[in-house]
Amino acid sequence: MKITVVCVGRAGRVMEGAIGEYETRARRYWTLDVAEVREERAGKGVPDALIRNAEGERILKRVPDAAELVALTRTGRTYGSAEFARELAKRAVSGGGDVAFVIGGALGLGDAVLRRATRQMQLSSFTMPHDLARLVLLEQLYRAGTILRGEPYHKGSDNTSDEG
Repeated sequence: MKITVVCVGRAGRVMEGAIGEYETRARRYWTLDVAEVREERAGKGVPDALIRNAEGERILKRVPDAAELVALTRTGRTYGSAEFARELAKRAVSGGGDVAFVIGGALGLGDAVLRRATRQMQLSSFTMPHDLARLVLLEQLYRAGTILRGEPYHKGSDNTSDEG
């Protein structure tokens, strides 16, 4: 199973090192492709929907055709770390195919991306910048790998409602 992470914009200098570290760590467990798409510049009087849709077109070009698209949104389903790991394992074992996680820009995801998504997932009820969301997702992918291999990184409980 290949995991693709598509995000709008590049990581800022503050997060760049941590993001790179967790990309490297996550690749120990998953075939991982990370794609950055250009952030649309907002101008005076440019509707938010136009910006989201322009970014969305670029996002969809980077999502593999056969991959399940999981949109990271503020209103998506929440997972605990152990539950997230089990979901990924179930998909990998069942031959469920590749999965692509998409992270929108400052204004969120366009309608076409949300229509293409088979699931929406929430990383936190907090609003966060997209590079922080990227770091959190990559860390959780790494954590999921350690959980599935029984490695000592994850200290949370093994039930589905864990917060770790």
